[in-house]
Amino acid sequence: MSVATLPMELTSFVGRKAELSEVRRALSASRLVTLSGIGGVGKTRLAISAAEAERKAYPDGVWLVELGELRDPTLVVELVAAGVGVQNRSARPLLEVLVEVLYPSTGLLVLDNCEQLIEAVTELAKALLTTCPKLRILVTSREPLHIGGESVIRVSPLTTPPAHHPLSLRKSTHFDAVSLFTERASFALPDFELTGDNVNTVAQICARLEGLPLAIELAVARLKVLSPEQILQRLTDRYTLLTRGRRNAPSRQQTLQMCIGWSYDLCTPAEQQLWARLSVFAGSLDLEAAEAVCADDEADQDLVDTLASLVDKSILIREQSRGGVRFRLLDTVRDFGRDKLDHTGQRLALRRRHHDWYLQLALDADDAWMSPNQLEWTARLARDLPNVREALEFSLSGSGESVLRIAAAMNQFWVSRGLLSEGRRWLDRALARTSDLSSADRAKALYAVAVVAATQGDLAAATARIEEGRALDARQEDPLWHVFVAISDGYVALHRGDVDQDLTPLEEAVEDSRARGEFKRLVEALLLLGLSRQARGQIAEALACHEEMLAITQAHGETVYRSYALWSIALTARGQGDNDRAVHCLEESLRLIRLADDPVSAVICLQALASIAGEQHDARRAAVLMGASDALGRTVGTVTLRFPDLIANPDEFTRDISRALGVHEFEAAYREGGALDFGGAIAFALGEQSPEEAPAVRHLASLTERELQVADLIADGLTNKDIAGRLAISPGTVNGHVEHILAKLGLSSRTKIAVLVVQHKRGERI
Repeated sequence: MSVATLPMELTSFVGRKAELSEVRRALSASRLVTLSGIGGVGKTRLAISAAEAERKAYPDGVWLVELGELRDPTLVVELVAAGVGVQNRSARPLLEVLVEVLYPSTGLLVLDNCEQLIEAVTELAKALLTTCPKLRILVTSREPLHIGGESVIRVSPLTTPPAHHPLSLRKSTHFDAVSLFTERASFALPDFELTGDNVNTVAQICARLEGLPLAIELAVARLKVLSPEQILQRLTDRYTLLTRGRRNAPSRQQTLQMCIGWSYDLCTPAEQQLWARLSVFAGSLDLEAAEAVCADDEADQDLVDTLASLVDKSILIREQSRGGVRFRLLDTVRDFGRDKLDHTGQRLALRRRHHDWYLQLALDADDAWMSPNQLEWTARLARDLPNVREALEFSLSGSGESVLRIAAAMNQFWVSRGLLSEGRRWLDRALARTSDLSSADRAKALYAVAVVAATQGDLAAATARIEEGRALDARQEDPLWHVFVAISDGYVALHRGDVDQDLTPLEEAVEDSRARGEFKRLVEALLLLGLSRQARGQIAEALACHEEMLAITQAHGETVYRSYALWSIALTARGQGDNDRAVHCLEESLRLIRLADDPVSAVICLQALASIAGEQHDARRAAVLMGASDALGRTVGTVTLRFPDLIANPDEFTRDISRALGVHEFEAAYREGGALDFGGAIAFALGEQSPEEAPAVRHLASLTERELQVADLIADGLTNKDIAGRLAISPGTVNGHVEHILAKLGLSSRTKIAVLVVQHKRGERI
């Protein structure tokens, strides 16, 4: 199971001590706790803070799954499974695999922003709570799930002083809304200070905004150009305008809309236009996408400045990731922008530009698969997956032909990230939408869905798609289509264990691909041909295929298929009795597998290494590797390919290892292996750590990039003040980072952080 992580918030969590205690008490008493309240009230921040505070109560993990970007209820299980590290590579239902993984776990699953998917989330929560007895679920939603045993906590706005009552500076600290305004104001204006002169103005602003955190954040962002008095006057004017002629004051939702509308009105026309246009994005976006989708030709030079202005005004949230700077709109702010965009009549055109950008992104990633940039493209697609989904949905509303191109171009991504069910769903929908087409794109989509279905073990569906491709091949007589059919047929035969399959089509696919310079198809054909020959006992011929595959992938700087080539060579070396070469290739493969985040290949390598360890009478190592491979295998459903020479007779092998160690020591070693996550299992297999060290390394991997920077600087001997100066952030923010690092690593001092970092750097950043 993947490392449990919570995001590092860029700003501190202010107030809500009573609510935080209430959530923690509810989690101790109920297995389902729902934080309910209007948008912008602070449900997400409260949930994350409660989960962070309770982390030690959940030794198996705390997982945050953000659902606010999702609109398709059929993808809820996929998103949750991905969030906890489950990659189903089998024909079993994904929910079944997810339940199997979570069943023994004492963990906390945080499902954030569920209101637009309430029915699907409710069904999933019911299924998990009834089958996973030690799992607890924390939900944020504008409405409860209405499940028996659900503890519902209504999240109220922050406390505010009574309107029009004088407030002393000393008593201002009693009100969380004032504290939030003051802290955020000090970030916006470093010289801002709450004084006797401005405390009542700030108090009235907070009262006017009814203590809504998002509304306060938006108001504070105006301090760069307006004084607190001016902010209060403008809010009062707008409030009066909106409530004139009404007998009752507006609801808090109306107050939030008032504040967002006020922020919109205070934007320049260029900022208003960009805000509306950015609302076509789902999730986050980078500058390049913003320029491609939102900029007019004549305004290109201004877009960066306008983006920066929206960040300054808290309309856009700026996020630093390993892939660079990205931006996102909060859901409530995005909804407001979409309303404005609808009124301009530009939404269709903007969605088309958005679609075209992400279509090209998918095609570029597909073209760059056989390159040194493979993993960067995979990571980029992962970051932009919510936008790719939007593009797929949009393309289905038109002719549908482009959905074939996007879904098929994403095939390597679906497989490499374990999103087989989602990929297959998009491919099936695309093929159904374009059933009257006969094109290379359709052939590629048929090939892709056949491979995915075969990988899941659904051989009947895979065979049916292959027959469709064969019919197209017969009509078009295109060599590329012939290659697609041969490779997908090879996948099905290998998963079926058909060692008597006629290899002539695969041999021809190798020759055709080699002649055309189609290296991606060539390495796939070589892999299948090599494994098929190996299954027949044709070791020398199999080795020739794998070594050619290795040479091609090395020449292209590729990672994923190079790892396949290495473990394939290792298996053939095992067949020749060359364990030294097998171990070397398996270890090299694991280093690449770690980079590619490929648990299926890791299972294959761990099983092979366990078998070798058993033969070499290292029973404890064999037991740990068995436990690790079995636990990791559960997160992927199963490894459906039938590989020879891994562990010929698993039951007999287990008995032999257990007999060699003794039952109690075997069970202890097996449990140690089972407790390792993906990274820990690989580190143990490579001799980088013992099982006992794994928890620390696992938590190091959970640190954000900023936390890693802070941890590195702590190891260099810098004080918090020094770190603040080095990173150009406030000392308070550094203190928050250090507290999060200590909590995540389970450590009690900065010195222990430094020791851990030094121990595990090994010449690289942790």
